[in-house]
Amino acid sequence: MNRFNVNKKQLKEAILENIKNQFRKTIDQVSDEQVFQAVAYAVRDIIIDQWIATHKTYDEEDPKIVYYLSMEFLMGRALGNNIMNLQVDDVVKEVLDELGFNLNAIEDQEPDAGLGNGGLGRLAACFLDSLATLEYPGYGCGIRYRYGIFEQKVIDGYQVEKPDEWLKNGNPFEVRRPEYGVEVKFGGNVRVVKDEEGRERFVQDNYQSVRAIPYDIPIVGYDTNTVNTLRLWDAEAIQSFDLESFDRGDYHKAVEQQNLAKTIVEVLYPNDNHYQGKELRLKQQYFFISATIQQVVKKFMKKHNDVMQLPTKVCFHINDTHPSLTIPELMRVLMDDYGLEWEKAWSVTSKTCAYTNHTIMSEALEKWPVELFSRLLPRIYQIVEEINRRFCVALVDKYDNDEDRIRRMAIIADGQIRMAWLCIVGSFSVNGVARLHTEILKKEELKDFFDFYPKKFNNKTNGITQRRFLKHGNPKLAEWVTRRIGDDWTIQLSHIKNLEVFVDDEQAQKEFMHIKYENKVRLAKYIKEHNNIEVDPRSIFDIQIKRLHEYKRQLMNVLHIMYLYNQLRENPDLDIMPRTFILGAKAAPGYRRAKLIIKLINNLANVINNDSNINNKIKVVFIENYAVSNAEILFAGADVSEQISTASKEASGTGNMKFMLNGAVTIGTMDGANIEIVEEVGEENAFIFGLTSDEVIKLQHEKTYDPWQLYNNNQAIRKVLTQLINGFYSPEDPDLFRVIYDSLLSGVDGTADQYFILKDFDAYCEAQQRVDLAYRNQGKWARMAMLNTANSGKFSSDRTIEQYANDIWNLKKTNVEMPIE
Repeated sequence: MNRFNVNKKQLKEAILENIKNQFRKTIDQVSDEQVFQAVAYAVRDIIIDQWIATHKTYDEEDPKIVYYLSMEFLMGRALGNNIMNLQVDDVVKEVLDELGFNLNAIEDQEPDAGLGNGGLGRLAACFLDSLATLEYPGYGCGIRYRYGIFEQKVIDGYQVEKPDEWLKNGNPFEVRRPEYGVEVKFGGNVRVVKDEEGRERFVQDNYQSVRAIPYDIPIVGYDTNTVNTLRLWDAEAIQSFDLESFDRGDYHKAVEQQNLAKTIVEVLYPNDNHYQGKELRLKQQYFFISATIQQVVKKFMKKHNDVMQLPTKVCFHINDTHPSLTIPELMRVLMDDYGLEWEKAWSVTSKTCAYTNHTIMSEALEKWPVELFSRLLPRIYQIVEEINRRFCVALVDKYDNDEDRIRRMAIIADGQIRMAWLCIVGSFSVNGVARLHTEILKKEELKDFFDFYPKKFNNKTNGITQRRFLKHGNPKLAEWVTRRIGDDWTIQLSHIKNLEVFVDDEQAQKEFMHIKYENKVRLAKYIKEHNNIEVDPRSIFDIQIKRLHEYKRQLMNVLHIMYLYNQLRENPDLDIMPRTFILGAKAAPGYRRAKLIIKLINNLANVINNDSNINNKIKVVFIENYAVSNAEILFAGADVSEQISTASKEASGTGNMKFMLNGAVTIGTMDGANIEIVEEVGEENAFIFGLTSDEVIKLQHEKTYDPWQLYNNNQAIRKVLTQLINGFYSPEDPDLFRVIYDSLLSGVDGTADQYFILKDFDAYCEAQQRVDLAYRNQGKWARMAMLNTANSGKFSSDRTIEQYANDIWNLKKTNVEMPIE
């Protein structure tokens, strides 16, 4: 399709001209990477007219706009997505074919920007895609990290973090906007002055500052003229070079401001196991929030005289607690820059900010030491103190002197500032991201706040964009779906339900499973190229890919593989379906046990994959540097989707939805969005096991669970745990995995097997046996897989964004008309 009637001859000329002007080469001299740059700039030129038209429409019609604030935007590669959403796939492919290049190979030249660490950042990216596709006015706002999260290398089985040099050759889709630069201040002290009317005003002195410069990236809607914007802030020195200091020989002082600016935007989530890391994280958060709010309010005031009307035209959406400084910074701007008194500023702020909570676990709710916070952000701390004081007064009014409750709910307590509490108090909406998650927030983690603000709380179950994860990531299945039911599913995923009429059709089943096989061949080729491991695409591809955290229970997957391997060692003729276990995950640099689990996976793979006695019945693969682009290959090639988090711990999950869309069958607990997936597809078309959320919460409250009982009474558990400490998987260092062993039996901070891995182990093994039996009947398996795809309609981010737009943001669709040439 060529929706914009892009002229093939002109496109080819544009690419050749870009090659000549950028690289001083002809087409027969260029590399694939240089062709990527040339094509990307040519595609950007197609986008620009729509981008200009979109923002001209917004300027003229003055709609309400949502600013989606997030520390993470895991966008994936832009070229293929933009070509798809512009619907110029065919013409670009034809031009490249004529020039002697393959479009897929050219797309592979684009670095996968690591501007996120998992579901949080990918959700934000899906939301931006849906906002533009549904014609809602919106910006994404974040940080232009120079090196992203990190590039993961596996060396001798260990994760090693390398800089992710995604900007090494520039980003052809970004546009630097220095005219919108703003100053962001840190540290110093605050003094009170009187204005002309005798009112107190606050002035920050002796501060350090940087200049925030936005880089805009186009977000192209599918089958629409709308092109929204992802605005990523870079930091530059106010004065980049101090010549006077240099001439004095003080070379460090000469570039001090430049180094401050550079450090702020260096990496996503710097290691915060030390004071300097904590300080840098807080600087990063305030940096992009202050820059965004200053610029947005300034833009609003150019068109509107009354800042009190800000909530009618602007919504700041806080994506988890990282952007929670939105609330006090907006208060600061309204009071210090625009002269509002507290009550009016609070009225505006509390009607403008909305908050999404993404975690159930209390230890993951962000808190900052008062000492650090007050020193780095002195004016912001004053405002947070006053918010807390007034909130505590309201608590006393309602609950008298219930000191325990007030201490639990206070924003500032025990020397810490509780950022989630600040978000709840200062926002007009607080939402969870799956029905179970929201209910647990209301009944457990945030019960006090739900009792106090019952009308604020609501649920918005997460979603994914079917365009990225089916149409682009799995083109063969996408084409088959379109042949069977038409292409309405690309913008109305609920229409994919029409596939249900084919689930008992033998020919349709064969076609569906053949596409799955071809995708498994593609994945097997990727594994051979990147891991040098031969895997059989006729085996069950059992895949778990997600951020590595102990509650996600990659360790339980590993223990089951060890158990299965033990069975095969005892009986190499054991009748099991051949299985390829594929795992991919990044662990936070300071998360020791998570990194040790990666080492365990790789040691396990090395032992199992080199054991000729088991006749290749199982293989283990660890995918290095898991990211959006290789995830598309993994989702398409999966038979089994591992969603095995401890019930009550996973807020939602979105990988579960991507696997489902691509026809993988879930093995999982009744946790997060798994519950809603099972409701859609039917429990008979998934493999559900383990403790329920209520049972987990009950065990946590009772504190009676003793994993030693399981160890003593269950030989299979005892054997795999003993192998962790007897050198079976680490003969050179038998104690290497003792930390993992101890975490399961002796505990961390007094809690053994905190995530109930051993408690759920037998149930998990039994569910895996059910997988084995079901896969033997290929007709039955095809039906299950097809039903998963057919019932994935609920889980589109388009549905989620419609709910946000209508229930929280109060946005109106804004149609963009292109000027007639």
